[in-house]
Amino acid sequence: MTKCAETQDRCVRRLTRLKGDESTAKDAARKLRSIIEKVDRSNLEAESMVFKAMSNPTRLTILKLLKEGELCVCEIMTALDRPQSTTSHHLNILKNAGLVKERKEGNWSHYRLSDGAIIQIMNLVEILAE
Repeated sequence: MTKCAETQDRCVRRLTRLKGDESTAKDAARKLRSIIEKVDRSNLEAESMVFKAMSNPTRLTILKLLKEGELCVCEIMTALDRPQSTTSHHLNILKNAGLVKERKEGNWSHYRLSDGAIIQIMNLVEILAE
């Protein structure tokens, strides 16, 4: 028996125990297999990084600040009333997640949202949170 067949068989057995009917369990297992095959697993880690980056209140505040336009690190740390090291740490996480872009100007780093889609995501989250 192939690994895929074993997994499907295990799924059917588990669903049969839960649903109490083997025929219903087989239908459900087929449906689940079809759905899971459509999931693009290549991007799951990157997508997860975006959600993790946005899940921190400080980083979300930074994103809301940057919604209004580009800001220097000194402006962001002043608005947050946080030390430069903490602010830079949060900005680095946002940058690694692809949410913000950095522009160097001499000794200063300026940050902006990387894409207009970030604003759309933030607006949708605000609606969901209401």
